[in-house]
Amino acid sequence: MAFISQENQEGPLKNIVGQSAAIRRIKDLILQVADTDLSVVIYGESGVGKEVVARTLYACSHRARGPFVKVNCAAIPGDLLESELFGYERGAFTGAERAKPGKFELANGGVIFLDEIGDLPHSLQSKLLQVLQDQEFCRLGGQREIKVDVWVISATNHDLEKEVEEGKFRQDLYYRLNVIKVHVPPLRERKEDIPLLCDYFVKLYRNKYNVPDFELPRYLLDLFMQYHWPGNVRELENYIKRLVVLGDFEEVEREIRSFQRALKPQTPPVTVEDETAHKIALELARAEQGQVALKEVKKRVVALVEKRIIDIVLRQTEGNKRQAANLLGISYKALLYKIREFEEMGL
Repeated sequence: MAFISQENQEGPLKNIVGQSAAIRRIKDLILQVADTDLSVVIYGESGVGKEVVARTLYACSHRARGPFVKVNCAAIPGDLLESELFGYERGAFTGAERAKPGKFELANGGVIFLDEIGDLPHSLQSKLLQVLQDQEFCRLGGQREIKVDVWVISATNHDLEKEVEEGKFRQDLYYRLNVIKVHVPPLRERKEDIPLLCDYFVKLYRNKYNVPDFELPRYLLDLFMQYHWPGNVRELENYIKRLVVLGDFEEVEREIRSFQRALKPQTPPVTVEDETAHKIALELARAEQGQVALKEVKKRVVALVEKRIIDIVLRQTEGNKRQAANLLGISYKALLYKIREFEEMGL
C-alpha cells in the first residue's frame, strides 16, 4: 500500500503526498526529524500507511544507505520474539544448531522498524528499553555485548498513553520511544486525497495488469468520496485493483451502498467492541449481495468472535500466549494457528 505521488515532486517524499493539511504536516515533520535519530512512534489505524511513513523517514535520512529491517511485534509469538530481535548463540536452546544474528544486528547502521509496538510482550519491554538506552545487548545464550548503531522507528494502532496508565506498557519505555509522534489520520478525515489516491492506484494497476483503457467511472469516484473507508487506504487500493482486473463496477457500487446502509459513516468505531460489531455488520452486508456462501459468512463471523475473546485473554495474560492457551482450554499450537488464521483472513 502506498500514498499517491505527485509528478512535480522529487525525492522520497513523493511516496507520501496528498493535498490535505494532515499530509503536509507529516511531510514537514519528516524533513525536520529525518536526520536527528530521535525515536519516532507513528500512530494510526490499520491501513492508513504507517509503514510508508516509516520508510520515507528512512529514505530521507543519512541512514538511507544502510538497511531497513521490519519486525511485526504482533505476528511473532512472544517466546520467539526475543530471539528474533536479539539473535541467539549455538546451543542457546533445543534446535539452536548454529548462531543466528537478530534483527537489531541486521539493522546496524540503518533503521529497525518495530511495527505494532503496542503488542510487544511486557516481558520484553525491559530488554528493549536497555537496548535503546545503551545501544548494546547480548544474544540469547551469549556473554559478549554487541554494540549497534540503530535508529528505532515504531508504529502502533494502540493508545500507548492509555496503556501506560493501565499498566500494560512500561512508562519508561514509552518516554524513550515516544520522543517524536507522527499521527497518520484515517482516510475518512482526509477525503480530499481520495481522487489523487484513485488516480495513482489506477495508473499503477492499469500498467501492472496491462489494462491500458481502464478508467474509473465518475459515479464511483463520487461514491468513494461519500464512503466511510473503515479499511482506510488499503481498502481503497484493493477496490481499485479489483475494478481494474474484473471491471465489476455495478457489483462494487452495490457492495459499498450496502455497507453504507449497515453503518453510520459519521460514527466510526471507537472501542474494540464497536469495531468487532462493525466488522460483523460488514460480513452481513456482503451476505446481502448474495455472492457469499453461508458457510463462508459463518466462518468469518465465528472467527471475529473468537478473535475478540482471544484478544481479551491475551490482555489479561499480558501477551503470554501459553498462559492464554491454558485459560482458553486449547493447546499452544492451536492458539498460534488461530492467530495466523485471523491474519490470513484479514481480521
